[in-house]
Parts: sequence; structure tokens; C-alpha cells
Amino acid sequence: MTDDGEALVGRIRPFMKRRKGYSEQKMFGGLCFMINGNMCVGPWKGSLIVRLAMEDHEVTQSMPHVQPMDITGKIMKGWARVEPAGIESDEDLKFWIDAAVKFVQSLPIR
Repeated sequence: MTDDGEALVGRIRPFMKRRKGYSEQKMFGGLCFMINGNMCVGPWKGSLIVRLAMEDHEVTQSMPHVQPMDITGKIMKGWARVEPAGIESDEDLKFWIDAAVKFVQSLPIR
């Protein structure tokens, strides 16, 4: 994991670790934060990836500093990549983490 990734993990962890169902799992060459066994948020190439409702994809993509999540050459609806400028402040980072956790808590426990 890059230094940027480690720094972002260090910023994400305090917002996640007290949540019910929280765990961490290595994937995508980094670390993914889980809720109830479902992928929720994580660092990816300096950005924050967040899992959100697929039906809100277009709205999410229209927000500042948000890009489509594309690891394999295909856009992953229900995911967004928030660029570093969109998570500079802890308040902005918390906004995205809270949104992802709220959605993921609605999913079946795995």
C-alpha cells in the first residue's frame, strides 16, 4: 500500500472502528472497511471509494470531486471514487463514510 493509502486508512479507521459490524479485509491491493461482512469504504490510488445505492448513481456522480469507480474497465454502479480534494477535511471524509455506512447497513448481513 502506498504512503497515501496508509495515511487515508489512518484517517478512515477512527470513523469506522466503533460502528456495529465493523471489520477490515485486505483486497484490491489495499484495505477495505466492511460493515456486517459487506464492503463499505476504502482507499484506492489516493482516493476514497464508497459504496452507495445504485439508484442514486447519477446524483452521486454529479457531486464535486466524484468520479466513476472503474477498476476493470467497466464502471461499477453503486460505487463512487471521491478524489483527494473531496476528502481534504475530516468533515468531508466523515460525510462520505457516513453515507456509505448508512447504505451498507441496509444490506443483508453476510
